[in-house]
Amino acid sequence: MFGKNKKQRTTFSSRIKEFFSSVSIDDAFFEKLEDILIEADVGAATTVSISDELQDIVRTRRLKQNDEILLALKEILLSSVIAKPILIDDESLNIFIVLGVNGVGKTTSIAKLATYYSKIKKIETILAAADTFRAAAIDQLKFHGEKIDIPVIAHQHGSDPASVVYDAIESALAKNKKLVIADTAGRMHTKSNLIGELQKIVRVSQKFNKPISIKKILVLDATTGQNGFAQATVFHEAVGIDAIILSKYDSLAKGGTIISIGKQLSIPVAFVGIGEKYEDLVPFDKEDFINRLVGR
Repeated sequence: MFGKNKKQRTTFSSRIKEFFSSVSIDDAFFEKLEDILIEADVGAATTVSISDELQDIVRTRRLKQNDEILLALKEILLSSVIAKPILIDDESLNIFIVLGVNGVGKTTSIAKLATYYSKIKKIETILAAADTFRAAAIDQLKFHGEKIDIPVIAHQHGSDPASVVYDAIESALAKNKKLVIADTAGRMHTKSNLIGELQKIVRVSQKFNKPISIKKILVLDATTGQNGFAQATVFHEAVGIDAIILSKYDSLAKGGTIISIGKQLSIPVAFVGIGEKYEDLVPFDKEDFINRLVGR
């Protein structure tokens, strides 16, 4: 599941295994553990919370053995990370509004997402090239659409993104398709611009007087560490994110971002990108992730 970059991937796991196999349970134990967590891109606030919770468990259960404490840490990490699929509402037209900054693999992830729902889930899908800020983004989505044989609704560079989504919804309803996946501008929005754009898209979708289910999906680069957590915070505060796709997951080395996002923001991870092919988008398995992360 994790891809090819095994040496990078095992960095955090190796440190955890070495730490728990050699360290004594003394006053410095939790300080050392906190250092490892922070180096693994678990933010300071999340690290302190995990450490405090682990200390409470160790004290309450009277744990003495390293293996017991490692299992307790795994319990905490499992409860911190949230995995949740993005479900299709059979009674509505579904609209996935995909967000993310430039460079995270957003457009490629959209093509993979479309492949997953159209090929695996057999959901009739349309793509909307609503990232009209960059002409290259429109061309890129058209290219992917041709490759995976999914229609793309696109306007000219600089057009109103909401009008693109409107036409995509109109086409989906006319052709009895169930899913519209909309690309959006990848520049780092100010909150007011982001809210304004999405509110306009929502207003446009409501003009059809049909049942509409809208989900806002954020694409994050799994290799960016706490920068990914910062991006998730900005987008979530601005518009409320329903799910996350982690791109470039095959290069994941530390994993702390996922833990922080779950524990601090309560945003679920739905999919991870594990390779370059269109089929290389898979549902996120948090138990598999945590098992590999702690080396068990």
